[in-house]
Amino acid sequence: MNDTNLTTIYANSFRDNFNLPALTDYGDKASTITYGELAKRIARLHILFEAAGIKPGDKIAVMGRNRATWVTVFMATLTYGAVIVPILAEFSPTDAQHIINHSETRLLFVADSIFEHIEPESLPKVMAIISLDRRKLLYERDDNEAVIEKTLKNLTRKFKARFKKGFSAESINYLTRPADSLAVLNYTSGTTGFSKGVMLSLNNLAGNVVFGINSRLHYQGSRALSFLPLAHAYGCAFDMLVPLAVGTHVTLFGRLPTPQLLVKAMKEVKPNLIVVVPLILEKIYKKQIVPMITKQVMRWALAIPLLDKAIYSKIRNKLVEAFGGEFEEVIVGGAPLNKEVEEFLHRIKFPFTVGYGMTECGPLISYTPWRQFIPQSCGQTLPGIMHSRIDSDDPETIPGEICVSGQNVMLGYYKNQEATDAVLIDGWLHTGDMGTRTPDGTLFIKGRSKTMILSATGQNIYPEEIESKLNNMPFVAESLVVERPNGLVALVYPDYDQMDKEHLAVKDLPPLMENNRIELNKIVAPYEKITAIELIPNEFVKTPKRSIKRFLYK
Repeated sequence: MNDTNLTTIYANSFRDNFNLPALTDYGDKASTITYGELAKRIARLHILFEAAGIKPGDKIAVMGRNRATWVTVFMATLTYGAVIVPILAEFSPTDAQHIINHSETRLLFVADSIFEHIEPESLPKVMAIISLDRRKLLYERDDNEAVIEKTLKNLTRKFKARFKKGFSAESINYLTRPADSLAVLNYTSGTTGFSKGVMLSLNNLAGNVVFGINSRLHYQGSRALSFLPLAHAYGCAFDMLVPLAVGTHVTLFGRLPTPQLLVKAMKEVKPNLIVVVPLILEKIYKKQIVPMITKQVMRWALAIPLLDKAIYSKIRNKLVEAFGGEFEEVIVGGAPLNKEVEEFLHRIKFPFTVGYGMTECGPLISYTPWRQFIPQSCGQTLPGIMHSRIDSDDPETIPGEICVSGQNVMLGYYKNQEATDAVLIDGWLHTGDMGTRTPDGTLFIKGRSKTMILSATGQNIYPEEIESKLNNMPFVAESLVVERPNGLVALVYPDYDQMDKEHLAVKDLPPLMENNRIELNKIVAPYEKITAIELIPNEFVKTPKRSIKRFLYK
């Protein structure tokens, strides 16, 4: 158990780093604010919360893309003692409305573009809605007597009255609450149906933050580029909570993170740590590296001892440069990394590691620094913080469900005891992931228990492993393996960019896909063979962390 109070960590950080840069909205260097300015904006919001009658434990929601105002609302809510409800910007208005009502949100901060699709009258518990873009009032309930409107108009006067001698580092003091107090209500975007509200305590967050501090993932004066959604636990913990606890300068990338735009941003920001989902690495590998290493001349060169090492070194250096050239490591998480991509990155000694977590652990379960990383693993269960076990007769060789316990495990699902009881059993969180474990706590994930297919001969089939191989084949952008009466079928969304480059039309694809099927069946187990490949015209529907919503394709 870690007794460090989370709000004390931030009070100390904001005081110690008062004059250092804290936040910048990407593309607008003039937007940079120091830790002192961040603390000042937080103090202004605390005055607003008080005037609105917000009490510790009340819910405040924030919905929009990564930007400094989003971070300010999150940190102001956390340090005030209220409960923050981060809502992914990609959620539909219907889903957002459900989350706001289910969480009993009292104040909503939202981007103007999202507010256009929200009907305030359908949010009966919300007293006011405030713009993240302009810090203006967008809506206030009629029976609220314009309290929020009046407070916003007089906020500067109220602020000066409170801090008569001016706002300084000594002005920063935050309410301390019991470690088991609810801090974040995070609605997951699960791939199996509608989301549930994960209740994360101050202690859950502290487990992640203190581990990040002690591991020096970020440090005073380091640089971070925040492009994963901050409303998701992974980006929230390691692109915001840990950096702000140590004095890192965070640049917020509030756009859709395509590989091309990210490479440009990384060259400009030169982050010291890169937190990424597999899709980004896989796209860079497939679009930039595969065409290079599959050329006939290059294949001959890679077959020559010593020359291959020189070529791999050159590729690694280009890749390191593409990511800004000044990072210690790339941490991959959020979904499994393609096996072929992982093997290649390991071969060229690219400084990457794979971590494992879930929203229910806020999110971290396992991690190993890149120099100690074991390929195909997802790191070591966090020593002193988390414990893991495999529900299997032979945890080292026979996959079973991964179960975890420890400081990071959630309080439960909000207003959903049935769902809580289904996953929290005798103090252990049943993750739904299948894997193996070595005696030192290193985890190896095989797939989701819900997606596992039992073959006619009793073999466990993990479709993710088949998809990983198929996704590296020609003209395949992404795939999904499903079970049909006649056997396993692969649904494939074609790589239209590659087709255009080779001047191919959709009518040319069936024989190419049949060849892919034949080649795939040569490298999978007999019980994993695909009977057919079906083309789908549109990209698979995904969650904001880019996992395919499998339940839609059963």
